[in-house]
Amino acid sequence: MRAIVCGANGAMGKLICGILGDEVVGKVSIDGENGVPKTFEELGAVSADVIIDFSHHTAVGSVLNYAKQIGAAAVIGTTGHDDEEKALIAAASEEIPVFFSGNVSMGIAVLCRLAKQAASFFPDANIEIVEVHHTRKVDAPSGTALMLFNAVKEVRPQAWANCGRSGEGKRTPEEIGIHALRMGNVVGIHEVHIVTPNQSLTLKHESGSRAMLADGAVDAARFIAGKPAGLYNMENILER
Repeated sequence: MRAIVCGANGAMGKLICGILGDEVVGKVSIDGENGVPKTFEELGAVSADVIIDFSHHTAVGSVLNYAKQIGAAAVIGTTGHDDEEKALIAAASEEIPVFFSGNVSMGIAVLCRLAKQAASFFPDANIEIVEVHHTRKVDAPSGTALMLFNAVKEVRPQAWANCGRSGEGKRTPEEIGIHALRMGNVVGIHEVHIVTPNQSLTLKHESGSRAMLADGAVDAARFIAGKPAGLYNMENILER
């Protein structure tokens, strides 16, 4: 597999490059350090099977345009995309294979599936999602927390996300609270609390290292390289 890494000088980019080794045929990083091109224009046309992006969600347009230009698949590992950026991802997937997930960890993929299953078994339970990350994380709630919410929403179509509950008013049966904590150097902790009047069930995933995400990104890249155009996610990997 021939891969281009966008955000190559970042913490995740360095881990991914370390795993791929000689399979990295191109790098881009906005800081331009270590002689790495700052833009795709500076990089020039490179023959590659996939672009792995762990830069910033605002770069998704340029990543997808370059992927279409060279005929490569794209793995979008950033989070915090607005509606316009998500529309760009959906449109690009009609031309090239695009892997887009709020989290590329296999453990989180399993957690989403379990949360969805548990919500179906307890249709009247209150569900709350709690996520914890380091102080440097810029988006809240996390992309992973939103993945968990969307997984539950598949079996609770009327559910709505109450992010950072505050003020007066009783909890509604349809709401799912999402709470974001930012402290220290926590890599990532996600909990789904499913509570009835008589019992509670807590599903939890804790990230021990960012290497988990790097491994997942490389796995996603190997999975999507050579696939037909379309939008892929962790569910596709679970079902392979």
